[in-house]
Amino acid sequence: MDYKEALDYINGVSWQSTKPGLERVSALLEKLGNPQNELHFVHVAGTNGKGSICAMLASVLKCAGLKTGLFTSPYLSRFTERMKINGKEIEETQVAALVEEIKPLADSMEDHPTEFEMMTAAALLWFCREKCNVVVLEVGLGGRFDATNIIPRPDCAVIANIGLDHTAILGGTLEQIAFEKAGIIKENSSVVLYQQFGEVMEIVRDICDARNAELTVPDFDDILPEFDSLEGQVFSYRGDAYAIPLLGEHQLNNAVCAIEAVNILRKAGYSIEQSALEAGLYAVTWPARFEVVHDDPVFVVDGGHNPQCAYALAEGIRKYFPEDRRVLLLGMLKDKDYSAVVSTLAPLFDEFVTVTPNSVRALPAEELAEVLKTYGKPVTVCESIPDGVQTAMDIARELDAMVCSAGSLYICGEIRECFYLK
Repeated sequence: MDYKEALDYINGVSWQSTKPGLERVSALLEKLGNPQNELHFVHVAGTNGKGSICAMLASVLKCAGLKTGLFTSPYLSRFTERMKINGKEIEETQVAALVEEIKPLADSMEDHPTEFEMMTAAALLWFCREKCNVVVLEVGLGGRFDATNIIPRPDCAVIANIGLDHTAILGGTLEQIAFEKAGIIKENSSVVLYQQFGEVMEIVRDICDARNAELTVPDFDDILPEFDSLEGQVFSYRGDAYAIPLLGEHQLNNAVCAIEAVNILRKAGYSIEQSALEAGLYAVTWPARFEVVHDDPVFVVDGGHNPQCAYALAEGIRKYFPEDRRVLLLGMLKDKDYSAVVSTLAPLFDEFVTVTPNSVRALPAEELAEVLKTYGKPVTVCESIPDGVQTAMDIARELDAMVCSAGSLYICGEIRECFYLK
């Protein structure tokens, strides 16, 4: 089996009509010798920010000298982005070999594992065979029934910011979604929770109490911003200074969640010097999160795709480009709350360019354009993402404006490739 055949097999497995549960991934991992039981984990769930927190923690743990696995989703350009060890992506030949090993086992099961369940199993098997000291594991969807929740008690669990997303699957209220995310909390575990409000906080607290889990909630009022530009941010937290290249106030909040997770890992016996913590945060990379990819005109790529993301993006636009004219390049999925995203972003921009993401769930650019036209500003529909990038930049040069792309991670990879970013 070659790499293309492996991807064709994995992507050919539907999950839409599959009953939620951990039975399939448990059975598959049993056939593979339960590699997850040989590993140590930091498990990260949440609606927004969980990928950034994962990237920060993986960078810190690498700087501490630990062989660190990282499992994230979705990917921007390459499937291999989903699995890394010390920042290096898995080789295509390794993906093919893992899928070839897993395929007959999965095909022999009456209840066939989903794509994500098979890739989770493949990642855990790879991390185990490569003898990783620790794995930073990002939840795919929800938490309680997510395939990653098959792991034993992690050394630390982190729950990032919780908002309304995937409501058809996780529930239509923040409380229902919080319950699903908190499903990763295991007996006698240690948990870091991004500062939430109201019932969400109470739900997580109650689950921690029921499972005898120790809960840490960073106080964002303890963050003291010291410097902020398009190059990055410098801040202090409880007496120590840090710098991160990621932009936006929410990234400071994500960073202190990562810091508190490191403190828990230290208590669990990890040797992580303060210099490694500082170096890891400084060195973190996490593309397509308010990422500046071009200078003339300034072009920002952001994968924000739900109302919370749109709000954070809007705050960043106001903060970093308060006086600029602005062009919005937008592409969205039809199963997202695109009306809320548009209502948050549209008032901040002077012109719009729409594109269709490369997904069966895509909202056609023409339909998105009709929504944007209600704001009384020029809208251009483009047939492809590269055309959209060029059109947005041409308009920006005419207006002496900046460009921001948003709406879906499914367009970010192709946009970044227009600037030769891999």
